[in-house]
Amino acid sequence: MFRTLNQPASWAITLSAAGILMVTMGARQSLGLFVSPLNTATGLGVASISLAMAVGQFTWGAIQPLAGAAADRFGPARVLVAGLLLLAVGSALTPSMSSTWGLVVSLGLLSAIGSGAGSFSVLIGASSQRLPLEARPAASGVINAGGSFGQFVFAPLLQALIQLIGWMGAMWSLAVIVLAALPLVRILAGPAGQQAKSSLPGEGLWPSVRGALGDRNFALLNLGFFTCGFHIAFLVTHLPGEVDLCGLPSAVASWALAVIGLANIFGSLYAGACVARYRSKHVLFCMYGSRALLIALYLVAPKTDLTFYVFAAGLGFTWLATVPPTAAIVGKLFGVRYLGTLFGISLLAHQIGAFFGAYLGGLALTRFGDYGWMWYADMVLASGAALANLPIREAAIARPASA
Repeated sequence: MFRTLNQPASWAITLSAAGILMVTMGARQSLGLFVSPLNTATGLGVASISLAMAVGQFTWGAIQPLAGAAADRFGPARVLVAGLLLLAVGSALTPSMSSTWGLVVSLGLLSAIGSGAGSFSVLIGASSQRLPLEARPAASGVINAGGSFGQFVFAPLLQALIQLIGWMGAMWSLAVIVLAALPLVRILAGPAGQQAKSSLPGEGLWPSVRGALGDRNFALLNLGFFTCGFHIAFLVTHLPGEVDLCGLPSAVASWALAVIGLANIFGSLYAGACVARYRSKHVLFCMYGSRALLIALYLVAPKTDLTFYVFAAGLGFTWLATVPPTAAIVGKLFGVRYLGTLFGISLLAHQIGAFFGAYLGGLALTRFGDYGWMWYADMVLASGAALANLPIREAAIARPASA
C-alpha cells in the first residue's frame, strides 16, 4: 500500500494534511466531553446544548462545498489558515458564552466553520491534485487516519484537562493547540507536486456541480453518507450520556472515544488499501452493514466497561473509514479537478444527517429518559445505507494483465 507513496514530496503532502486533520477532527470529535460540564456551569439543559452541537454538525457540513470551491479556485492555503484561526477563536470564546445562542455562535458557527474549512473536502482535494494517481488511495487512507489519531489523542487529553484545570481552561488550551497547526499549511500548499487538471476538459466548476447533482449514482452515495453522519454525530455527542445512564464513570466515555479513534487509524489504512483492490461501493456496503450488526449486539450485551470498549473498537474500525471509498467514488465519477467542491457536497449530506443525530439524541433523552429509540433508528438507517450503495454504477478496478 505505502509503496505508492515513494517520493519524499508525496509523504510531505500526505503527512501535513493528516496532521491538520488530526487537530481539526480531534477538536471537533471530542466536544461531547463538554456537554455535561457546560450543562452544570450554564444550567441550559442537555437539549439546548445539543441544539448548539447540532447546528455545529450542520454548519461543518454546509461549509464543506464552499471551502472546497474556494480551495479549488484560489488554492488551499488561505482556506486552511482562515479555518484554523476561526476554530481557535470559537474555542477561546466558548467559556464566555452563557446562553443557548451564545453557544450556537461559538460552537455551532465559529468552531464548526473553522474545523470544516480545515477538513476532508479541502485536505483530500488539495492532496489529490498534487499526488500521482497511484498514490491517492494510500494517501486518502493516511490522511483519514490522521483524523482518527486526533480523536485518539484529544479525547483523553481534553478529559484530563477538564479534570485538571476545568472545562474553561481545557477550551482555552484547545485554542492554543489549534494555532500550533498553522505551520503545516505551508507544507501542504507548497510547490511540491503537480495540480491535476479536470478529467472533463472544458467543464468549469458550476457545470461540474450541476452534472453531479443530477447524477443518480451521486444521490445514492450521498444517501448512505447521510446515515454515516447521523450515526457518528449521535455517538460523539451522546456517548458520554449513554455511559452515565449505565452508571459508569465519565472516564469510560473518554476512553471509549479514544478507542474509536485508535481503531479507525487501522480502519482508515485498511480502507485505503481496499479502495485500491475492490470496488468502493462494496467496501461501503460492508462498513454500513457491520454497524447495524454491532449496534444490535451492543443492545443485548451487559453494559460494562469492557462492553463499551469492545463496541467502540468495532465501530471505530469503520468510523471515518467511509471517507476514502466515498471520495474515491466521487473522483471516479467526476474526476479530481473539483474534488474539493464535489466531495464537499457529499460531506454536506453527511452533516445534514449529523444534525439530526446530535439533536434528536438530545430530544430522545429529554422525552424518554434514554436513547433506546435512537439505537433502533440507527440500525435501520445503517442497513438502508448498506443497500443504497449497491446500485451505484462504479467502474471495476483495473487489474494488471497476467504474465
